Amino acid sequence: MSEISALLEANRAFAASHDVGGRPMAPRRPLAILTCIDARLHPEEFLGLEIGDAHVLRNAGGRASDDALRSLIVSSWLLGTREFLVIHHTDCGMAIFTDDALVQIVKDGTGGDVSSIDFLTFSDLDEGVREDVERVRGLGDKLPEGASVAGYVYDVETGALREVGPAA
Repeated sequence: MSEISALLEANRAFAASHDVGGRPMAPRRPLAILTCIDARLHPEEFLGLEIGDAHVLRNAGGRASDDALRSLIVSSWLLGTREFLVIHHTDCGMAIFTDDALVQIVKDGTGGDVSSIDFLTFSDLDEGVREDVERVRGLGDKLPEGASVAGYVYDVETGALREVGPAA
């Protein structure tokens, strides 16, 4: 069975007992979370969230890319979120590889040139969180008054979150 077939079978079982239809589009909690695509992260589980509780945005590295910022603005102005969490994690590939290495991997694999893409790699985990928190905060008047932004690191070994504060 292919992975897609297995997923579709799981979805049939899920849909058979689905009882949360009809919920509003806006999250029950005024919360948006930006985190990484890493398969070891299950933010709904490690944050105790249920379907409909919060917006969860995921991309490689959990970075505050232009598209992530676009989604946070939509989340905030159209759907009422006022608290934003940026969550990076230990053992992140985006902290292990460089943009140049990723460009070379693609070139070696396909011959394609992706050198114009900023992959938003980083070398210091806490500094990467700080950069993304500041990038979200930098939206300033594009977010509603009183919006708050905080940054954390998720430890893939322990499951614990650690807050990342301003640089000392």
